[in-house]
Parts: sequence; C-alpha cells; structure tokens
Amino acid sequence: MLVARTQTLVQLSDELVALLDERAARLRRSRSDLIREALESFLAADAEAEVSRRIVAGYERSPQEGDGLDRWAERAGRDLVGEEPW
Repeated sequence: MLVARTQTLVQLSDELVALLDERAARLRRSRSDLIREALESFLAADAEAEVSRRIVAGYERSPQEGDGLDRWAERAGRDLVGEEPW
C-alpha cells in the first residue's frame, strides 16, 4: 500500500545526526525511517498518556466507593494467584 507523505525540514545537531547515522547503519535502515518510527512512538505514547489522564480525572470526579472495589481487588488477586503454576 502506497502512503502519501509530505517532506519536511528538521534541524538537528551534528551530534544527533551522528547518533542517528550510527543507528541507521547498524539497523540497515534510512534516517527517514528511523525518524518516522521515533515520531510515531512519541505521538502514540502521548496519546496513551492522555487516555490515562482522562481515566484518572474520571475516577477523581466519580470515585468508586464502598466494598465493591475491595471485593473486586480480592477476587482479581485470587485469580492471579490461581493462574500461577506452583
């Protein structure tokens, strides 16, 4: 599948270019490929962090109360221990 791409100019220090070139040579990949992968990973991690922040904010607005959470945690603990091949 052909993906449309837009070329962009990014300014990097000589040290960063040297590190990038070393990694690219070691992995037999292009600079562009490595930069693209790093940027995708960075943006995905940022998106995951935003989801986590929203989940925490939701629980802060409406915290779980009572024994419901304690019973759930106890059952989850028993299930996990039960799955161990002792």
